[in-house]
Amino acid sequence: MATRIFGSGIKRREDPRLITGKARYTDDFQMAGMVHMVVVRSPHAHARITSIDTSAARGAPGVVAVFTGHDLKLGAIPCAWLVPGSDLKVPAHPALATETVRYVGDGVAMIIATDRYLAQDAADLVQVTYEVLPAVVNPETSTKEGSPQLFPEIANNVAFHWVASSGDDGVNQAFAEAEVVVKERIVQQRLLPTAMEPRAVLAQWDKYAEELTVYSTTQNPHIARFILSGVTGVPEHKLRVIAPEVGGGFGSKIPVYADEALAAWASMKLGVPVKWAETRSENYQVTIHGRDHVEYVEMAATKEGKVTAIRGTVYAGLGAYISTAAPGVPTILHGLMYSGAYAIPHIRAETFGVLTNTTPVDAYRGAGRPEATFLVERLMDRLAHTLNMDPVALRRKNLIPPFENGYTVAIGLTYDSGNYEAALAKALGMFDYEGFRREQAAARQQGRYLGIGVTTYSECCGLGPSQVAGAVGFQGGLWESAIVRFSPAGKVQALIGASPHGQGEETTFAQIIADELGVPVDDVEIAHGDTNRSPMGWGSYGSRTTPVGGAALVTAARKIKEKARAMAAHLLEAATEDIEYGDGKFFVRGAPDRFKSIQEAALMATLAWNLPAGMEPGMEASAFYDPPNFVYPFGTHIAVVEVNPATGQVDLQRYIAVDDCGPQINPMIVEGQIHGGLVQGIGQVLCEGVVYDDQGQLLTGTMMDYAMPRADMFPTFEIESTVTPSPHHPIGVKGVGETGAIASTPTVYNAVIDALQPFGIEQMEMPLTAPRVWKAIQDARAKGGQ
Repeated sequence: MATRIFGSGIKRREDPRLITGKARYTDDFQMAGMVHMVVVRSPHAHARITSIDTSAARGAPGVVAVFTGHDLKLGAIPCAWLVPGSDLKVPAHPALATETVRYVGDGVAMIIATDRYLAQDAADLVQVTYEVLPAVVNPETSTKEGSPQLFPEIANNVAFHWVASSGDDGVNQAFAEAEVVVKERIVQQRLLPTAMEPRAVLAQWDKYAEELTVYSTTQNPHIARFILSGVTGVPEHKLRVIAPEVGGGFGSKIPVYADEALAAWASMKLGVPVKWAETRSENYQVTIHGRDHVEYVEMAATKEGKVTAIRGTVYAGLGAYISTAAPGVPTILHGLMYSGAYAIPHIRAETFGVLTNTTPVDAYRGAGRPEATFLVERLMDRLAHTLNMDPVALRRKNLIPPFENGYTVAIGLTYDSGNYEAALAKALGMFDYEGFRREQAAARQQGRYLGIGVTTYSECCGLGPSQVAGAVGFQGGLWESAIVRFSPAGKVQALIGASPHGQGEETTFAQIIADELGVPVDDVEIAHGDTNRSPMGWGSYGSRTTPVGGAALVTAARKIKEKARAMAAHLLEAATEDIEYGDGKFFVRGAPDRFKSIQEAALMATLAWNLPAGMEPGMEASAFYDPPNFVYPFGTHIAVVEVNPATGQVDLQRYIAVDDCGPQINPMIVEGQIHGGLVQGIGQVLCEGVVYDDQGQLLTGTMMDYAMPRADMFPTFEIESTVTPSPHHPIGVKGVGETGAIASTPTVYNAVIDALQPFGIEQMEMPLTAPRVWKAIQDARAKGGQ
C-alpha cells in the first residue's frame, strides 16, 4: 500500500526547524512592555531569615519592583502525588521563603526590571541577614536522632513510610529457610537532568479580559494550568498555558515550580508581561534532581540458584520540599518493580521518604524503575558469584516463562505480555558469550581485565489507568484524548492532549494517522502544547505519550474511518456492510472499480449536500482513552568493558541492546530513544554524580564540576529488538523512552565489577570514575588482592 508507512523509519519532521534555528523556545518570545524577573536565592542550605533590606535594589537602574514573600498573595506550591497508607506529611512550600530557607537556592525575594542584567545587578544589592543553622544532606543520616530538623512537625525528617509486600510472613519465612542469602548496600547517587534548555516562563496578564497566558517549558501544559490555577487563584478557563518548543525535559519539567507562580503573580500585579529564564547554575541549584537513594537490599535463594525472595529498605531523599510527583517515584514506580523479569514468589519493598537540606528530588528518566532494576540485577550477579554459577544461567533459571495476556507477579502487578527468553537469546546470538569468557581468562593471565554485564529487565510505563492513579494517590487522571478532523481539501489535523518535547510524536503520530486513514503522511498535522487549542491531556512522562495518547489518536481515527465508510456507502448507493476499505479508498465488495476516496467522503460530509439520514455534517471525531493497564516493555542488554589497573580508566568496548516495545511505528525514532537512554544510564555509572558538602553547598554546580557523558566514551551501540504486542493496546505498542536508562546502569556496573573480580572487589559506589576505580584496586592490593 502506497500510504502505509507504519513501521517505516522516515525522518523526523521536527528536525528541520530544530537544526536550522527556526524553532521558538520560551525565552525567544518577546512582548511589548515586557520586563524581566530575577530571584534572589539563599546561599545557605539551612538558615533563619532575620532581615531583608531591599532599599538599595529598589533604587537601582531599571528596577520596576522588588517583592519578598510577605508581599505575595499566592498559595503554597503543592505536591500532586499523595501516596496513601504512608503517613505522608507534606510541609508548606512557599513561593518565596519568609522565615527559614532550607536549601541553597531557596528563593527569598524577586527583582523585576526592564532588562535581565539590570535585574541581576539589583538582586546583588539585596541585603539578607541569616542565622545559619546546621544542615543535613544524606537521606539515611537525616533520619537519625539528633540530625538537624527541617520542619518541627516532621519528626526525624521522615515525610512518609511506605511498605508493599506479597505477605510479610511469607517473606520472613523465605529468608529464614533460605540456603543462600546475599545482601548489598546500594547508593543511587543524585543526578542532574541537565536538559539542553533550562527552564523559562513568560507570563502575560490581560487586565481587561482578566485572563492569564503563561508560556512555559513544561512537559504537561494541562497539569501546569490545573496547578497554577490553584496557586494563583485564576480560574482555569481564564488561564492559558502554552508549551512552545521544549528543549528536553527528562522529567525535570514535569513539576510546577515556584518560579512559574512568581512570574504569573508579578504580571498580574504589574499589568505587564514578565519573563524569567534560569541560568545553568540556577538550573543545577533549583530544578529538580533525580535518584538519591540509600538502599539495603537482600535476596534469598536455594543452592541450585532458584530465587525465593527479595526485600529492600530504601531511604529516598526528597530534598527540602516535596515536589509535584516526588512521593510516587520511590514507592509506586520503584517498589512494585522488585520482581523485574523474574518469577520471585516473595517480595517486600519498604521506603522512607526523607527530607534533606538539598534541592528537591522528582522524576528523572526512568523514575524509580532504574533504581529497582539496578538492585534486582545487582543481587542476581551477587548471587551468581556466591553460588559460583554463571550469571546468564542464573537469570535463565529464574525468568518468567513467555506469556501473551497477563502475568501477575507476587507483589500484585499484572504484566501485559512478555517473552524474556527470546530477548535474551537474541542478545546472546549477537555475542559469543562462551568465547568471551575464554578471552577474559586469557586476558587476565596477561594483566588485562575484561568484564561483562548482562541484564534481563522488565519495566512498567504508559502510566494509567485513572482508577489505579486515584488508588495510588495521584491527584489527577491518566487518560488521554485526541481530536481528528478532515479539512474540506482533504488534509488531516490531529489535536492531542499529550505534549511531546523531542520524542518524535509529531512524526510517529502522523504515521499512525496515515496508516489508519490511508492518507499521505505529509497531509497530516499534529498539534499540541496549547491548553486553549489542544484537548485535555495529562502530560508526557513515564513513556506514556504513545501508549496512551497514541491509543486515543487511533480510536479517534477509527471513528473517522467508520463515518467515512457510511458516507461512501451512501454516495455509492450500497449497503455499509458491503463497503470494504483499503489504501484510503472505500469500494463495493466485488467491484473495486466502484469506489470513493476517504478525501471525497470527507468533502461530501463537510459540504453536507447529500448526507445519509441521521448523519451530522463534518468529518471530525474525538476520543478519550483510559488504558486498562500499564504496558511492560522488556529486553536484554550486554556490556563489555576493560579496566586499566594502572589508571582505573573504564573502557566501554561493546554495548548490545535488545528491547521489546511491541510493534515499532518508526524504528529510527525507537533507536534514537534507546540511544539517549543508554547515554544517560551509562553516564550515571561512569561519570555523573551530584556532590554536596556537609553544609549543604552544591559542589557540582556548573558543567566544569558536574561531569556529563561525552560521545568519545561510547562504542557504536548495537541495537536489535523482538516484538511482543501489548494485548490491551489497539495497535499493540509499548513505551520506549526510558528503557535505555533503566537497563544500562546495572549492565555497565556489573561489567566493571566482573572485570575487578580478580582483585576481590565486589562493590563500589557510583560513579565509577578512574580515580575511584584506581583507589579501589590499590586498597584491594593492600589487603592482599591480585
